[in-house]
Amino acid sequence: VQLEESGGGSVKAGGSLRLSCRNVGVLFRIYDMGYFRQTPGNQRELVATTTEEGVKVYADSVKGRFTISLDKDKNTVDLQMDMLKPEDSAVYYCSYVLPAAGEEYWGPGTQVSVFP
Repeated sequence: VQLEESGGGSVKAGGSLRLSCRNVGVLFRIYDMGYFRQTPGNQRELVATTTEEGVKVYADSVKGRFTISLDKDKNTVDLQMDMLKPEDSAVYYCSYVLPAAGEEYWGPGTQVSVFP
């Protein structure tokens, strides 16, 4: 598994950003793919994930504002982030989990900064 991330950047509160993550390595049939985020001094936390069947999980803090979508043909997961708040500022990491094997892979991370 090799994850390539794109997107992110800086935006004013209320604005939108889109993150994209593509697995350019070995592909698997059953997996979870999504995003976590981390701020300095804090643990990495779930933002949103989806299974390859489209079962999605969102953190309560982003429900109604963020949308995760999976393009299985392109091996890509996108995270559309709307109505961004300053507290959404963090490094966002793409994750790829093989639940049967208990293996987890991470992208390099991308900075999202939301200013008031």
